[in-house]
Amino acid sequence: MKRRLFLFFALLVLLPSCRRPGDYVLLNGYAQGGVYAVKYNAAGVRVPREEVAAAVDSLLGKIDRTLSGYNKGSVLSRYNAGEAVGPDAMFDEVWARARAYREETGGALDCAAAPLFDIWGFGFTDGAAPDEAAVAAALALAREEKQLNFNAIAQGYSCDLVASYLRSIGVKDMLVDIGEIFCQGRNPSGKPWTIGVDRPEDGNMTPGANLQAVFQASGAPQGIVTSGNYRKFYIRDGRKYAHTIDPRTGYPVSHNLLSATLVAPTAMDADAYATYCMVIGLAEAQAFILGRDDLEGYLIYDEDGQMKSWSSPGFEVQVY
Repeated sequence: MKRRLFLFFALLVLLPSCRRPGDYVLLNGYAQGGVYAVKYNAAGVRVPREEVAAAVDSLLGKIDRTLSGYNKGSVLSRYNAGEAVGPDAMFDEVWARARAYREETGGALDCAAAPLFDIWGFGFTDGAAPDEAAVAAALALAREEKQLNFNAIAQGYSCDLVASYLRSIGVKDMLVDIGEIFCQGRNPSGKPWTIGVDRPEDGNMTPGANLQAVFQASGAPQGIVTSGNYRKFYIRDGRKYAHTIDPRTGYPVSHNLLSATLVAPTAMDADAYATYCMVIGLAEAQAFILGRDDLEGYLIYDEDGQMKSWSSPGFEVQVY
């Protein structure tokens, strides 16, 4: 599964505390077109590290075989090719959640908009700057729900699934980074996890290399996801076309919101709502976040050529 524009760098500082750094285990590997890292406190956990690592790899492998549009043998790819694929519990669950997000957002977040992502060159096939007729045809095809793209929610879902497994074996302190992030409890220093938010400048391709701010987690289970338009875009005839497509219009967004970091009880929700905020733009995103008791957000935007930021009251952040 192709990695989205991941805007995080987990700051995992090993300092003396009542939680001994030696109790923490780091697992990493390759998944979904990139690397993943899982750090957890193994104190009191009876499952050996090797067994945990195998279980995490197995979960991520199942997700790839089910939800990846880049794995041509996956359930999703076979569905998009017109094959009958059901029933499949994971696919059916994610597709049901995707429909719910679409209804909630009035179509601004629509996983059935895969044909639009494809014709603009941000999906599973090549494309670039289509004409009006091609956009209209893709919009019509999207309404048929015959081709899906779960990239806006699948990696958050992956984080939640891994976190659920870790909780099932008794883990209370964890950070799961599969591009998107889920964290809970404390880091090896005995403090809540801290997550870096990258500065959304075109060309800032390395997570953590140039930070705009650092988010201080609360210790409660929460997903932290950023979506932005500064890593996946192209220039055609002097115009920038970014990967955030508004499924309601069929065109890439062109507002001044540069990135949206959302904090939610689950990484899947944070993943979905970060994308949603990037579709609707600054003012609507602010109103949406402030209208939800279960969400916090940090928005970075351009104002007269200057990069500025806004955060909701409960988003604890240190701005660089």
